[in-house]
Amino acid sequence: MNTRNETDRLLALRKLNLLDSAPTEAFDRITRMAARVFGLPIAAVSLTDSDRQWFKSRVGVAHASIPRIKAPCASVADSGAMLVIDDLHEDAFFRDSHLAHSGVRFYAGAPLTTSDGFNLGAICVLGLEPRTISATERDALTDLAAMVMAQIELQHTLGRVDPLSGMPNRKQFIEDYADLQMDRPHGEQRVAVLVNMANQEQLNNAARVMGASYFDNLMNEAIISYRAVMGDEHKVYQLAATQFITIAPPGAGDGAYRARLAHWLGSRAEWSTSRFVTTPAIGIAPFQLGRTDCLDVLRIAQNAMQDAHQTGQLIGTYSSAQDDAYRRRFTLLNAFDAALGDTSQLRLVYQPRIDLVSGACIGAEALLRWRHPELGDVPPGEFIPVVEQTSMVRAATSWVLREAVRQLAAWHGAGLQLQMSVNVSAANLLEADFVSTVTTLLNQHRMAPGWLELEVTESAIMENQGTALATLAALDQAGVRLAIDDFGTGYSSLSYLQSMPAHVVKIDQSFVRNMAGGERNRTLVNTMISLSHELGFRVVAEGIETDDVRQLLHDQGCDEGQGYLFARPLAPDELFAWCARAQASAAASEATPRAPWKPICAAPAPGMRTAT
Repeated sequence: MNTRNETDRLLALRKLNLLDSAPTEAFDRITRMAARVFGLPIAAVSLTDSDRQWFKSRVGVAHASIPRIKAPCASVADSGAMLVIDDLHEDAFFRDSHLAHSGVRFYAGAPLTTSDGFNLGAICVLGLEPRTISATERDALTDLAAMVMAQIELQHTLGRVDPLSGMPNRKQFIEDYADLQMDRPHGEQRVAVLVNMANQEQLNNAARVMGASYFDNLMNEAIISYRAVMGDEHKVYQLAATQFITIAPPGAGDGAYRARLAHWLGSRAEWSTSRFVTTPAIGIAPFQLGRTDCLDVLRIAQNAMQDAHQTGQLIGTYSSAQDDAYRRRFTLLNAFDAALGDTSQLRLVYQPRIDLVSGACIGAEALLRWRHPELGDVPPGEFIPVVEQTSMVRAATSWVLREAVRQLAAWHGAGLQLQMSVNVSAANLLEADFVSTVTTLLNQHRMAPGWLELEVTESAIMENQGTALATLAALDQAGVRLAIDDFGTGYSSLSYLQSMPAHVVKIDQSFVRNMAGGERNRTLVNTMISLSHELGFRVVAEGIETDDVRQLLHDQGCDEGQGYLFARPLAPDELFAWCARAQASAAASEATPRAPWKPICAAPAPGMRTAT
């Protein structure tokens, strides 16, 4: 036996995923036909593994396998020729075989040969009495072997070829990648190129109007033109409805290759009928054979392609730094679910809201903080945007609401009457029971609805305006106060403001911090304040860090402010003590000549910003 040929034969056998697989009617039907044609009690489709003969299908056989040693089917696989043994007991080699010892006398087997010339095993018929075989029976056994192989290749193809496009699919890409790693030098630098012909929104819109066949035509155009420009040596695999991937030839990872890709995309007018309704993007994933897993190649190619879509570029190249950031986001996302059930990880801090006329603290905004047991303190600007993009945002808001209302009730019970502000997301406004959840929570703690203020951004409302506005109207009817958060960064249209059932407008800190930078910035904030007042809103300025900005806002009639000039976000007991000191300071100032206004707490260190 040629060892190299045997290694390749076993690899070809295992690629077909037939070993240890369940029996199927398609093979059993052929096996029963073989037994009937020969009038024999035993027939089998036998696959030759390294040390066993496995029966993919069998008639008249109880066991699923026999040893390969002295198995006639193994001889068929080794030789690739039909084998007929009139009487095993009279054969010098097979008389001591497992079959002969089990009572089998007659054997005839035809090879199961792939299109690549690998012999997988045999279809065989067996009898308990000696007999001969006619030329007609030989032809019939050959035909039955061909039927078995047709069924094997059909099942193999169906799992590795896209049924609509006829292109090799993801599974085939994974298998071919494994072959490439075996055939090419270890550590060789290569490049995978993933092409996506439409982003998700375009995909959804086109599917509604044009139907699935639209994408079939789109992909056919793209693949034909891609091969024409990039070369026939690129084997193309279809990954999804509008995605295909290929591995570039060796040495194709330079700027010239990228320029060819850009040229292909730039020539869409010549080959694409959908260039006005789709936006293609390419992800380039460099990798080293033998050092990068196939699934990792697919992952980083997808990342590079998505980066290209998000940045509006045609081609994106994998960045390890960006990949590390994505991995961290994914780690945080998985860990946050556990944090919701672990009281030691999540906590709320509270930032005071100050009346700019009296200087009194009249409210506090609840801000979520997370201390991961291994990663330490995770910045809210890092984990909150990630959570908001998932269904976990509802559970997160529910956690914050419960804790904030509980703390609000505790403060009121201790004589500190503040209003509590809590941020909610677009997903919360779409919950059918959100209003009842909020009112039930307030009732449980015997808190009047007006002590709770829910902050929502303009963009969150516009995601599903009808449902969101209906939810906000119901909250307003229940007596809960509402605030438009980050005002000026979203839509900010007059018609939108008129329809919004809110009580407060919070000017985004990006505008507030720039007020000291020039008259134009001050005029912009002054316009926001005037417009909000004319529409009946109370105005809160976020991000106040200097007394000059506080004075400007006061002079422009802004009602409230929050920021590091007054206090950083504080733990509940710290806020209580902070308010007590503020009240004592206010009482003392009433008994003495009024001094220029000064922040109650020390100014923040350089570079510190108001938490959001």
